[in-house]
Amino acid sequence: MIDDPTMSRIGQGVELHHHQGRREAARDLFAQIWDDIGGEQGDPLHVCVLAHSMADVQDDVQEELLWDLRALAAVSQVTDERVAQAGVPFSVTGLYPSLHLNVGECYRRLGDLDRAREHLQQARDTIGALGDDEYARLIRGGLERLAEQLQGEPLPQSGPSE
Repeated sequence: MIDDPTMSRIGQGVELHHHQGRREAARDLFAQIWDDIGGEQGDPLHVCVLAHSMADVQDDVQEELLWDLRALAAVSQVTDERVAQAGVPFSVTGLYPSLHLNVGECYRRLGDLDRAREHLQQARDTIGALGDDEYARLIRGGLERLAEQLQGEPLPQSGPSE
């Protein structure tokens, strides 16, 4: 059970977006929370989860990537103790697969296939931190889709041949 008020507010924004289809309302709520926590200077767990959620409500893939990269940067400062204190049901390492999946997907959409593949591999390397619940299956499915999409993409060309 989440017993951290900021995490609960973030959850309300996720609910607005994913279950009510109110993307703009979620983005507005996330922006308010971002200001309330002090932006990137806030509690690293809040920064990570909020930035990860804010990325999902962006209309522009560059903005989405910026938010996802903020989340990825913040997670390195989060401890398992802090995650448990907030009532999050898995360890810090359980955050990495989704973060890398989202960053990889942004890079794929931007055409930076090498970086997309790097983040896909990093997500695969950390997927073992998740159990076998609905969330883990969702992330694994996302990784499979990203891998399939990257297989269909041509490999980047090196410089002109001479």
